[in-house]
Amino acid sequence: MSPAFFINRRKENIKMSELIELKAVAHVKNERPEIVDGNWDTITSEILLRDDLPAESLRGIEEFSHLEIIFFFHRTEKTITGSAHPRGNPLWPEVGIFAQRKKNRPNHLGATIVRLIRVENRKLIVSGLDAINGTPVLDIKPVFSEFLPAEAIRQPAWSHELMKDY
Repeated sequence: MSPAFFINRRKENIKMSELIELKAVAHVKNERPEIVDGNWDTITSEILLRDDLPAESLRGIEEFSHLEIIFFFHRTEKTITGSAHPRGNPLWPEVGIFAQRKKNRPNHLGATIVRLIRVENRKLIVSGLDAINGTPVLDIKPVFSEFLPAEAIRQPAWSHELMKDY
C-alpha cells in the first residue's frame, strides 16, 4: 500500500463541514499481514515516513521512550455504531462501541502507545503497535507523562480478561 493513502469518505448526503480528508504521514511494516487480536507485544514494527516528508520531522524523537500512534484500520469493512460483546464473547457484557477499543469503529481510527526501540533515518522501530502490515499512520506524537492520568485508572473486569494475551 502506498504511504500516500488518502482517507476520503465522501457521501452524497454529507455536509462539507463534516468532510475530513487526511493524508497518511507513514505506514506500518511488520510480519502480521492479517487482522488477528492478541499478542501484539511480541510484534516489532517499522513505521516508515512518507517520502515527501523530511527526515528532520523526526528530529529529537529518539529522546522519548514511548510514542502515541494514530492510525487507520484500512482493512476493516464492518462498522459498529451501537453496542456489541467485546470480541464477540457472550460471557462479556454488551457495551457501546465507545466503551471498547474495537477496530470496527465509526471512523476506523486506532490509537496506541508504543515503545520506541530506535530511530533509523526515516524509520521508527517500535514494539506493541496493534496494526497490521501496510496500515496507514495518520499521526505520531511523543508521550509526555504529564498527559497520562495522575490517578489510578478504573476499568471493568472483562477488559482485564480481554487484554491478558494482548
